[in-house]
Amino acid sequence: MWRSCRRLFYARPPQTPWLCLTPPVGGPSLSLPGTARTYTPPTERKRFYQNVSISQGEGGFEINLDNRKLKTPQAKLFTVPSEALAIAVATEWDSQQDTIKSYTMHLTTLCNTVLDNPSQRNKDQLIRAAVKFLETDTVCYRVEEPAGLVELQKNEWDPMIEWAEKRYNVEIGSSTSIMGPNIPARTKDTFTSHLASYNMWALQGIEYVITQLKSLILSMGLIDRHIPVEKAVQLSRLEEEYQIQRWGNVEWAHDYDLYELRARTAAGTLFAHLCSESSTVKHKLLQD
Repeated sequence: MWRSCRRLFYARPPQTPWLCLTPPVGGPSLSLPGTARTYTPPTERKRFYQNVSISQGEGGFEINLDNRKLKTPQAKLFTVPSEALAIAVATEWDSQQDTIKSYTMHLTTLCNTVLDNPSQRNKDQLIRAAVKFLETDTVCYRVEEPAGLVELQKNEWDPMIEWAEKRYNVEIGSSTSIMGPNIPARTKDTFTSHLASYNMWALQGIEYVITQLKSLILSMGLIDRHIPVEKAVQLSRLEEEYQIQRWGNVEWAHDYDLYELRARTAAGTLFAHLCSESSTVKHKLLQD
């Protein structure tokens, strides 16, 4: 229990920003102590455009909402380096119905974060924040009881650690100590060098996935296409799912959290892939 609390407390680096299109003026909120729990739905705005298209400019690919260029929250021109990423973002905007639900547009949000860089972090800071997750990685923390959960963690998490150790030629291990495993400096250096091979755009996507799963190991398994999104999310929620099977769950809340986590994880993974691969999209695809 204390290991889980410690991992959740330290999992998000202090300087990691929430990825929002606009300041979070809405969303879940709690009432004052002693009063009933309340909920405020996220702020939405009416859809103000009819058509969405992309065009190529001097700085990359742009998104057009009717005859207007899409801008970031800081009023910068919304420009992405990949045509495939531009198509994916345009699809997010085109799929909005009568109202624009910005909290569902994860790719747009990630692009805004890269372009505006509200926390003013450079590449080295992004990499350090990502590697720091090794110290509290979900799959490295083990329980000593109950026996059922011990066996489940061994069967499900050990193969991921073994894969990562073999894939990157490092030592990781696991621990039942509240202090977590002792990660060798060489292991951290190896992951630091590997992450440095990605550009700033891809790194934002990778770190976003890591913050969702609370695991560098699971995230790299996704980025390397070793496991699918559903499996990565399932492994990141192993203890929670075990408790739910034993004690039950809040009917709607569990499913909502699960689907939201899958959506965010999938978006971050797709974002990293589209930003780290050079892909050519035939213009015919834009007409279909």
